[in-house]
Amino acid sequence: MNWFSLFLDTLTFVELTILHITFITRLAGRKQKPFLFFIYFFLLCVIQILFVQFHIPGVFSIILELLALYGINRFALNTAPLVSLTASVLAVYLSQLSFGMVNSGEAVILPHYVKGPLLYLLLSLAALAAFGLCMLCCTLLLKLLSFDVDAAPLSIQILLISSLFYFAAELYIIQTAYQNVSLTEPPQKHLFLFVLQALGLGALFCTAYAYRRICADFRTRQETASLTQAVQNQKTYVAEAQLRYEKTKAFRHDIRNHLSVLNGLLDAGRTDAAKDYLKKLEIHSAALSFPHHTGIPAVDVLLEEKLESARANEIDTNVSLILPKHSEIDDFDLCVIFANALDNAINACLLADDRRSLHISGRRQGDFFMLEFENTCNISSLPPAGTGLSNIKTIVDKYHGAMMTEKTEHIFRLSLLLNHHFNTAK
Repeated sequence: MNWFSLFLDTLTFVELTILHITFITRLAGRKQKPFLFFIYFFLLCVIQILFVQFHIPGVFSIILELLALYGINRFALNTAPLVSLTASVLAVYLSQLSFGMVNSGEAVILPHYVKGPLLYLLLSLAALAAFGLCMLCCTLLLKLLSFDVDAAPLSIQILLISSLFYFAAELYIIQTAYQNVSLTEPPQKHLFLFVLQALGLGALFCTAYAYRRICADFRTRQETASLTQAVQNQKTYVAEAQLRYEKTKAFRHDIRNHLSVLNGLLDAGRTDAAKDYLKKLEIHSAALSFPHHTGIPAVDVLLEEKLESARANEIDTNVSLILPKHSEIDDFDLCVIFANALDNAINACLLADDRRSLHISGRRQGDFFMLEFENTCNISSLPPAGTGLSNIKTIVDKYHGAMMTEKTEHIFRLSLLLNHHFNTAK
């Protein structure tokens, strides 16, 4: 191996290290760590030494490269196996494809009689061009892809199978075409390989776009199902509030009769009987009222249901909340906020190691209304919020407000600011 081959291999390994590690960390949503670049570069050098010393076929060296990248993704970055394999296959495939396309284009354009320093310069430029093409492809693919195993695991499996097919096709091209085609042959053969690989790249981007649409459709159906459930819940809350209103109306209608009975018992000197009757009236009237009065019956029913569930799980609750009167905030939107926020808070409390508590507060600040949900949680992590926070954010944006989340050790805080005089119908 001469000095230029050593230089070109080193340049290629540096390019692959930067591209592969950057691609898999961004695709998996992990933080880049400098030592990973050094480890992967070292592994590439070891693979190259094995390739030269033991005459390992080029296809097997690429597979070893894939396994090295998967190992870093899976164990060093602690990424899920499915995501690790898919990201690694895509990274290696894009780099092999980019270098293959540049090599084919180089064989078509580069004059065969060029030698010496000019040849070295052109080969170095070709390596940089391959790096640029691969970086462009990786950037575009990152814009199309985002991995969420919990949201759509089947779609990731479909993407992985498609990526493995493209990767296997590229390995076949490397194993057969590039070993049988020389630079002295007509440029048409190299042009054919260039077009074939370009079509493979196009097919990959079409697959990535389809994957993105599938994920978007999945999230839309999830959000629709969540909102449908919220609508159903609100109907239940409104129906319960209406039922209590009718019972209260009937109780008020009969209050004169109850007072007459009490008056008769007292006139007859039956004090104990009057006290017993009064206790029964108190119990009956308490069943008609809500523990918390926000000014909106549907929210009152929702709060009673959620807080009863919290108390049943030994969660201390505290409510300091009065919703603004004459507000433009729709009752349905408030139910969506409270239902999702309280579900997330209760789930987090259930995982808390120590004391479980839930605090709800609401106060007016000028034309804005501040809502705050504070709950205890596990110090290490929070339970998955699902589409809950997404639904809340949608409502907050509707009223030109702001949402902020904060976690400090055992406490999680969700703060919402809503413009309660903002009429969305305007």
